[in-house]
Amino acid sequence: MLKHQLIHPKINEILGRAGHHSRILIADGNYPASTKRGPHSEIVCLNLSPGLVRVADVLRALLSAVPVDHVNVMGIPSDDPYAALGEPPVWSEFRTLLRESGSNLALEPILKWDFYKHVESNDHVLTVQTGDQALWGNVLLTLGCRTS
Repeated sequence: MLKHQLIHPKINEILGRAGHHSRILIADGNYPASTKRGPHSEIVCLNLSPGLVRVADVLRALLSAVPVDHVNVMGIPSDDPYAALGEPPVWSEFRTLLRESGSNLALEPILKWDFYKHVESNDHVLTVQTGDQALWGNVLLTLGCRTS
């Protein structure tokens, strides 16, 4: 019996093979998951319908299951029309989930085109494609070391 909140068998399988510095992308419904990924990554599709499953739901489950060293979000380039709207509201929810998990990590934005490059690395092992409709809701986790 698993004690953490993550019960998806394929995601648990991939995480079991992952190690320190491995990267996990939780992609919103707009992310081009089939083309913007690492050469060794696998895609798990949880995009049931628009809005289901949300990035926050996956983030909550993953934070219960693995140690995380870094939490990156896709930053908005200053020339993008969305930049004038300020920080995406979903980022506040991500911060709340980090606090609730006991983490003191901060969200670290990486501008869109650089974010894609980070995802396309050899360390990228998993993309969880969601149906989340929140704008700029992509989260890239870098796994840490288990210390206990």
